[in-house]
Amino acid sequence: MRIHIHDSTESMAQSAAAEGIATIQAALAERGEANVILATGASQFGVLEVLVKSDIDFSKIRAFHLDEYIGLPLSHPASFRRYLTERVIAKVPAFKEFTLIDGEAADIDAEIARVSALIAQSPIDVCFAGIGENGHLAFNDPPADFETEAPYINVELDAACRQQQYGEGWFESLDAVPRRAVSMSVRQILKSKSIILTVPDARKAEAVARCLEGPVDIMAPASIVQTHASTSVHLDKAAASKLKNTAPT
Repeated sequence: MRIHIHDSTESMAQSAAAEGIATIQAALAERGEANVILATGASQFGVLEVLVKSDIDFSKIRAFHLDEYIGLPLSHPASFRRYLTERVIAKVPAFKEFTLIDGEAADIDAEIARVSALIAQSPIDVCFAGIGENGHLAFNDPPADFETEAPYINVELDAACRQQQYGEGWFESLDAVPRRAVSMSVRQILKSKSIILTVPDARKAEAVARCLEGPVDIMAPASIVQTHASTSVHLDKAAASKLKNTAPT
């Protein structure tokens, strides 16, 4: 695991995106295609902005959606399908494939089976993600399931996760935050050849310290990346402020 501490959120996003772009370009050079996982939320704003402006040949890239609320309309500002459509797909319409999770599906189990089957056929070159205030990875809230091999799972969001979504301004009230979501599983994320985490803000500092310097624990879900062969974590100084054993790079 490599930890990079940046002077600003802008440099953090640029560095994380550049690392991801280099990984994608290497896959394209080796195989002529690449498979990526894209995350959403405030931590990914800058990363995606750099990514969509790059000179990558997106017509050779399959992209997969990390997680989505169950039952939230596409028209809602917090919809991750809407987020990715507006910030990525509308700006780069030439993807080879872009698999979005339909959280409004009438049969959510069938939708989970559909996206699971698709990602199972596509070895992932790079996964872009973040770390939540409660230490979650995707929507794998504590206590996270570190054992399931299912690529996508139906999960219950814990109180801290829902409070974060409300606190970031995505919902008009805490009660409006959905209680369930479809999330990529921990083991599916770990199958990625490279994982790039981007984590800004002092409100995530405690979770960052627990996940990066504490024991691997289902109560700190993102701590599992300590076991991954190629994880790179990009932090701004505020998010890194409670680390004790990590020197800036």
